[in-house]
Amino acid sequence: MEEITLIDRLAAAMSVMGGIPREEMEWLIAHSSFEKHDAGTVIAPKGKRIEKLWIILSGYISVKRDRGAGPQRVIQWHTGDVSGMLPYSRMKGPPGDNYLEENAEFITIHEKHFPEMIHKCPVFTAYTVHSMLDRARNFNTSDLHHEKMISLGKLAAGLAHELNNPASAVVSNAKVLLSDLENADAASRALGAENLTDNMLDTIEQVRSVCLTKFTGNLLSPIQQEERESNIADWLINHNVDPVLSESLANTAATTDEFDKLAGILTGNSLAAALRWIATACNTRSLAADIEQAATRISELVSAVKRFTYMDKLSKSEFVDVVTGLRDTIRIVASKAKSKGVAINLDIETNLPRVKASGGELNQVWLNLIDNALDAIPNSGRIDISARKELEEVVVHIVDNGSGIPSEIISRIFDPFFTTKPTGQGTGLGLDLSRRLLRQFHGNINVQSRPGFTDFSVSLVPENMYEKKIN
Repeated sequence: MEEITLIDRLAAAMSVMGGIPREEMEWLIAHSSFEKHDAGTVIAPKGKRIEKLWIILSGYISVKRDRGAGPQRVIQWHTGDVSGMLPYSRMKGPPGDNYLEENAEFITIHEKHFPEMIHKCPVFTAYTVHSMLDRARNFNTSDLHHEKMISLGKLAAGLAHELNNPASAVVSNAKVLLSDLENADAASRALGAENLTDNMLDTIEQVRSVCLTKFTGNLLSPIQQEERESNIADWLINHNVDPVLSESLANTAATTDEFDKLAGILTGNSLAAALRWIATACNTRSLAADIEQAATRISELVSAVKRFTYMDKLSKSEFVDVVTGLRDTIRIVASKAKSKGVAINLDIETNLPRVKASGGELNQVWLNLIDNALDAIPNSGRIDISARKELEEVVVHIVDNGSGIPSEIISRIFDPFFTTKPTGQGTGLGLDLSRRLLRQFHGNINVQSRPGFTDFSVSLVPENMYEKKIN
């Protein structure tokens, strides 16, 4: 290909850069190589150091990264874009394979020419610096988005597990309640047909009130509960009343002493009708209470998630309550902790000041650290979380009793893409992004570790110190 043609093509491609001088383009051509590759070619494998700058004349380059769910495109460069090794870049290697989506042509400049290029091509060099900053920003945005999606997956999994039990309880108890309401109506009609005196009705109401009273005694063991139910069934049989009522009556605070009061003024069908009415009333009240408790649990979980995600607020820096965020995060991971038999203990200093942070992003930091601790410790392990004022900062310690972080890798755990988890279980981004998120509002994170003890400490700026800190 003739040089003038290549310069014209370069000028056309670089028109998007806006006014690169002709003499700079001539220098670039004189110190470059022309390359042509077929679609699908990997021009820079993941992790392998790139030594050349690329100016794309046609086609486009994509970067795909495998974060455990298969390769996914994270960034692209088209005709006129500059990529590869750039001046002043500290890139050690691409985070994913750089490959061609279609047949492509570009010129390359080896990094050995960079010192001269910086002096000979100041306009082009300035453009490459802007390109480098844009590239870093795009990678950071992609990483943050991916980590947020992982956090969302953890949140959804934890929420689904925590909601399952109370939701199932609401459904099953509601079905039983509908059936029992029919039984209660029938019992009321049967009792009304007995033409009882006011004294009889007063006694029935007194026994019913005892049955409806919340049981405050010691919780009975299964054997004790079965024995109580058997005694009530025997009493019912001895008084010619259907013993099927024993299960409902055994779940109340009433004793056979109350039933003796009824038997003293009622007999036969009247006694049976009264006990049936009392049993159905107590049963429906108990079912309604169970439904209320389960629904309250669901409401609390939804409120916790709403607070955790700050879904009703813009994602901006503000003064937030550390304690609320920690409690909501612990609630989110409760199902995972329970499945491993892990005890999570929270120790909060009283009157802890609010801190400067983005609430949703700070909660993402808590989720990353607590979830990592859960992964690191064995079954029946322990996580101790404390928050207190230390000097002029609010410091949160998340301590686990796992095997610890080996000394030879502890200096690398905040590096992007470094992970000790099996493939597909860790991206190596959580700690890196946590540190970056904290630094946005002048926070910091540190770690100490030895066998049986790992302490991630997060330092945050309290509300009353923020102006002093930033100035």
